[in-house]
Amino acid sequence: MPPEPEAAAERELCGLVTGLSRQIADHVRERAATLGLTAPQATALRELAGPMTMRELAERMSCEPSNATFVIDRLENQGLLERRPHPTDRRAKRLVLTAKGTALRERLLELLVQESPLAGLTQPEQDTLHELLQRAVIRP
Repeated sequence: MPPEPEAAAERELCGLVTGLSRQIADHVRERAATLGLTAPQATALRELAGPMTMRELAERMSCEPSNATFVIDRLENQGLLERRPHPTDRRAKRLVLTAKGTALRERLLELLVQESPLAGLTQPEQDTLHELLQRAVIRP
């Protein structure tokens, strides 16, 4: 069992990370709503920087492929993306944004950077935070 000061420091750090995560989720939800999207739909659009499979998108969204499928079905019904055959895997489909989806994604990205919870950090501070979080999340 770690000594109390170490446990307290870890508890505080975990609380800060959780608080930041909540702020980011609230920010995404608010910005998504202005475009008539749900937060998961906005997350999917944000992550669709290019054609990818459902599995790749689900990984980027940090969810199960079945959950991503529900979101993608709704985006497809709105005419924002299409499922196309994968060029090398007959079993897979690639998700590709339509022109309407690309335009909406660009607007979403503009909104997400406005008043972002990370806006109070300088670019070097954001770079440092990125590096530290990456080291904490990706363990060798």
